[in-house]
Amino acid sequence: MDLPAWQARLQRFSADRGWEPFHNPKNLVMALSVEAAELVECFQWLTPEQAAALQPTQREAVADEMADLLTYLLQLSRVTGIELEAALEAKLAKTALKYPAR
Repeated sequence: MDLPAWQARLQRFSADRGWEPFHNPKNLVMALSVEAAELVECFQWLTPEQAAALQPTQREAVADEMADLLTYLLQLSRVTGIELEAALEAKLAKTALKYPAR
């Protein structure tokens, strides 16, 4: 996945609709929180077995919410100047130290 290309595409998409003034870190984090709650809602009353075997309409709803989350995360990364790939590498290294393999 070419993250910078997606960020540029999302920036153009937002600019074309006049949304850029609203895409500040605070608003984007709030939007992430809402979208995460909407993803939770997709699984809210499912058993673990049902959650692992989603029906087509359920999968589509989950995919939509995951895409919303990724969209806002990419926008947040762009406006804060945080490189997600570097952040992920750093976090994985920290986690490996905290939780060594057995």
